[in-house]
Amino acid sequence: MKAYVLDTSAILAFIEDEAGAEEVEGILVSALDGKARAIVSVISLIEVYYISLQEQGSEIANERMETIGNLPIDPLPLPLDLVKGIGRIKAAHSLSFADCCIAGVAESEKAVLVHKDPEYETLGKEMKQLKLPYKTSVKE
Repeated sequence: MKAYVLDTSAILAFIEDEAGAEEVEGILVSALDGKARAIVSVISLIEVYYISLQEQGSEIANERMETIGNLPIDPLPLPLDLVKGIGRIKAAHSLSFADCCIAGVAESEKAVLVHKDPEYETLGKEMKQLKLPYKTSVKE
């Protein structure tokens, strides 16, 4: 069974119906049908919550947590056995600590990392990735 780790950006793309939401929905439908496994790191859950809290307030943040809780996603903690893998990724790549944790979960689960984050480009072909359309900056 194919496994996918949904990065924070992939979850937000789905929730906010951004470019790439269809791909995430397809993964969730496959997970619901038992054809795939959708995984989310607790780090992504924390990020979704605090980003939503900062940008849209507690009501929306709480609604999003409830929505995520109803999706066919397996939330994974960061067990102690991931420490070395996450540390290795952080030492070798210019990634934020949160992204290293999320990539470490994908690596440990032998899963495809689903994201909209150009920061993961530093991983190259080291990890299977499904790159959703990156946001483009608008210049005036």
